[in-house]
Amino acid sequence: MATTSLAAASHHHRHHILLPSRSSPRAPNRVRLCPAFPSILCSSTSSASPQPTAGGEEEAEDEAASGGKLSKQSSWEAKDGQGDDYLYRLGKEAENMNIAVGARSGVIDDLFVGKFLGRDSDIVFDYRQKATRKFEYLQGDYYIAPAFLDKVAIHIVKNFLANNLNIKIPLILGVWGGKGQGKTFQTELIFKAMGVEPVIMSAGELESEKAGEPGRLIRDRYRTASQVVQNQGKMSCLMINDLDAGVGRFGNTQMTVNNQIVVGTLMNLADNPTRVSIGQKWRESDITHRVPIIATGNDFSTLYAPLIRDGRMEKFYWQPTREDIINIVHRMYTKDGLSSEEVSRIVDTFPNQALDFYGALRSRTYDQAILKWVNDIGGYEQLGEKLLKRKNREKLPTFIPPKPTVDALIESGDSLVAEQELIMNSKLSKEYMKNLED
Repeated sequence: MATTSLAAASHHHRHHILLPSRSSPRAPNRVRLCPAFPSILCSSTSSASPQPTAGGEEEAEDEAASGGKLSKQSSWEAKDGQGDDYLYRLGKEAENMNIAVGARSGVIDDLFVGKFLGRDSDIVFDYRQKATRKFEYLQGDYYIAPAFLDKVAIHIVKNFLANNLNIKIPLILGVWGGKGQGKTFQTELIFKAMGVEPVIMSAGELESEKAGEPGRLIRDRYRTASQVVQNQGKMSCLMINDLDAGVGRFGNTQMTVNNQIVVGTLMNLADNPTRVSIGQKWRESDITHRVPIIATGNDFSTLYAPLIRDGRMEKFYWQPTREDIINIVHRMYTKDGLSSEEVSRIVDTFPNQALDFYGALRSRTYDQAILKWVNDIGGYEQLGEKLLKRKNREKLPTFIPPKPTVDALIESGDSLVAEQELIMNSKLSKEYMKNLED
């Protein structure tokens, strides 16, 4: 009955992991934390001497006796009313801290755990899902802007040499600038060139219906990047794309609790990069390897000012020069056989355009060839039949890509510019709401 009540309590309080009592005759296994993987519980079938569990009485007494600080950089080691430091409490601010309980010994009856998969049959759940990115799809010869490469490389190297440098090193590099200027793509090219295997987040993950979930996710991803360094011997970092879109303030947008927790979590990581809690009790050996954070965005003035101060974030404004744009676009059109002079003519014809504009030119030149291909397979009425319901051995007509010329690209550019101006000049929303304006 005691085990049944444990399972029932675990069902109602899923964020607490219930361990078997030391005096319980039904729990022959002791549960301990693996030294290599702090977030994984391991069980051993026998033990000659009792081992203290994470957060146990023996460890608490050792920590109290040592009197050492958790961090030399801030005062987050202060205790709360329950005797826990605030970094640990911050790590517990999530509704459910263990979504992969599985068949855990002591949580459900040992009769149903089984021994053929081990006591904890789902112990590697978190490690089946590859969280890092390797960029195998980046095949070909791409241009990396030297200024961009220098800034990112220096930031990564300084953070990995933080223990050897007697200077204050910001943990976060904020790369900001105009839309479509290749901030994310250039960063990925640098990661591939340097052999960095990053953990990547987007602005869409910075909000959740559960309070505290995005903040816990950031800490979890940060620790994942740290484990890449510790366990695989590869350089890694945490990259957050479009940070200002997730936590920036625009006009009268609502500030949510998650926005505040995300900003507070990033500030806390910048101040305590080696002590990151996702809910486990502290151990002396639980030191997270410092890994740099790189965030991209368009307007960092919308972010909380203390987050972007110089001690926490290094700012880098990315505005490619004419030479950078020509080199990048030239590599983009290499397969089309355009020379550097022809690319220069295109860039000079459409000045003050973002890099994604020149990629859209190439895409627009395919329109007529695609229309011809649709007619070859039987017209619009046959699209569903030909594309989705054809037999396995039935082959579609070969699509012959067009060869873009300078004149065709300039013609496509004129149509794109006309559409841009139409959007800016029409402002149909004002036309729709004109009766409401006084």
